[in-house]
Amino acid sequence: MANNEFIEKEGTVIEALPGGKFKILLEDDVEVVGYLSGKMRRFRIWILIGDKVKVEFSKYDNSNCRITYRYKK
Repeated sequence: MANNEFIEKEGTVIEALPGGKFKILLEDDVEVVGYLSGKMRRFRIWILIGDKVKVEFSKYDNSNCRITYRYKK
């Protein structure tokens, strides 16, 4: 898939789930489940409750997303 086939949104982490997944509240008040992207896992970027993150959605599935960036506080 080319990079332009993803939908990018921003949200806030509201809960940490088992298996490296997180519940995220998007800016448009929708809750989704997200997982860390490979580079974030590789470089051990910590995600905590309350962190603002950028997520990517596939155009086919709007309930699961990939966390690609954590904004600095």
